[in-house]
Amino acid sequence: MPRRIAFLSNPFSGTGDGHVGRDTVIRHLRASGADVSDIVGHSAEESLAQVRRAIADGPGRVDAVVVSGGDGLVHLAVQALAGTDVALGIIPAGSGNDAARAFGIPLDDPIAAAEVIVRDRRRPVDLGRGGDRWFLTVLATGFDALVAGRGSELRWPRGGLRYTAAVALELPRFQPLHYTLALDGHERTLDAMMVSVANTEYFGGGMRIGLGGRHDDGLLDVIVIRPLSRLNLVRFFPTINTGAHVHNPAYERIQARSVTIAINPPITSYADGERFGEVPLTVECVPGALQVITA
Repeated sequence: MPRRIAFLSNPFSGTGDGHVGRDTVIRHLRASGADVSDIVGHSAEESLAQVRRAIADGPGRVDAVVVSGGDGLVHLAVQALAGTDVALGIIPAGSGNDAARAFGIPLDDPIAAAEVIVRDRRRPVDLGRGGDRWFLTVLATGFDALVAGRGSELRWPRGGLRYTAAVALELPRFQPLHYTLALDGHERTLDAMMVSVANTEYFGGGMRIGLGGRHDDGLLDVIVIRPLSRLNLVRFFPTINTGAHVHNPAYERIQARSVTIAINPPITSYADGERFGEVPLTVECVPGALQVITA
């Protein structure tokens, strides 16, 4: 059990339930012997600053940061925890909760998720890095990035249905993109609906785009979806939920330590569901860069 925990929550995560059950979870952790400091971030900047203070060297330094929120709050915490020995714990309270899925964290029972923290089984996992930014789950650079951007603007519906609604809104005007990829220095040009860079299996609220990949192998999984008609793209997306997409002829998976992505026309990438950076960009796998408390 971590001796000191910083508990970070966001009242606006998911359906606005970022605080629901928070006090109960904190009491549960304290009853198990942890010294828990309660952090409530009212802005991304304030939350990040508080996490960095909590993990700074000194007598009050914490052993773990437990995030009660969605993938966006996990993404924020990763920016501070990457490259440190302070572990990340997750209490899922967001719309997508893809990071929690990747590590077997119970999604609908905060106390069960808190028990994962109590057991304190830590493992080093890889992270993706682009410049000074880090990501834990999946980087989206094509149709998936446009959908992520549109989904972040929607206030309804919630959960996985938000992603479905965003697909429906973006699909009518979408055309395949022309990519130039450099995979560990080997260049390729191709047309594709999207190129996703997966470190873990899930994105978009449970869609298994990175099926078959591992988050501890020192490699990124570059997922290419070749051009499809709009009708076939509509049919394709539900298969990502089950993992059946890997059998589609339009699907290709390449493993690489680093990938440089350029697109015509340019696009904004999203990672962990958050705006990440403008393409072109280079991302690399950093092995064992994050300690995660897993089920």
